[in-house]
Amino acid sequence: MVSRKLMGFWAFMDVLLLGSGAFAVAMSIVWRAPDLLRDMTLSSTQLTAGLLLGIALLVTFVISVGAIVQRNHVTIGLVILNYVLLIDALMVIVIATFLWFPSLTERNMFHEKWLGITRDDRIVLQDKFSCCGYFNASDTAEVGGTFCTQPQVDFLNALDLTNDDNARFFCVQPVSAAGDAILGNVFTALYSFMVPVLCLLLASISVIFKREEDERFKKIDAKRGGRGFV
Repeated sequence: MVSRKLMGFWAFMDVLLLGSGAFAVAMSIVWRAPDLLRDMTLSSTQLTAGLLLGIALLVTFVISVGAIVQRNHVTIGLVILNYVLLIDALMVIVIATFLWFPSLTERNMFHEKWLGITRDDRIVLQDKFSCCGYFNASDTAEVGGTFCTQPQVDFLNALDLTNDDNARFFCVQPVSAAGDAILGNVFTALYSFMVPVLCLLLASISVIFKREEDERFKKIDAKRGGRGFV
């Protein structure tokens, strides 16, 4: 008979799987709301990938419920579940890595995004981070707002750019740091989905083994006239 501890662990991992799927779906929808810095960090394609992953995990949860309620001698549902979990694991790795990879070249990635946004949006970010221009004050520094005034631009253009302390006046550091925090939280959360996926996979394999073992003993008992081994 499958132990209560094993079934309790299986159920706990299944609930975590449900929570992971719901979280992925919810954040993929909520984060489509306009947000300048988040829009520069996460593309619509990446949000759609997260939504598809969340839906896949929720579908897996439904399959898992149907598989576990079958009678002991019917294990095909759990076998199917395990294959689905392997697909889920592959999706998690691919999508999380798809989000992690841009973090290797954040400064250049955000520079492209910086060039792609409007002048007004650049002024908003300059005011938010008290910076002027991206790599330097000559790199698309927009005069306007409360920080990047013309005197400030003239002052920054006269700075020694070889001095690392002066880099704090430009937007490359704060923008890439804020974007890194968003990306880091997202792909870390996605990689963490591997915990319920793999643990549920291992638990399902154990449940299959125990159910098949129980069925073998039942057949042996039946051949012995139901007397058991003692």
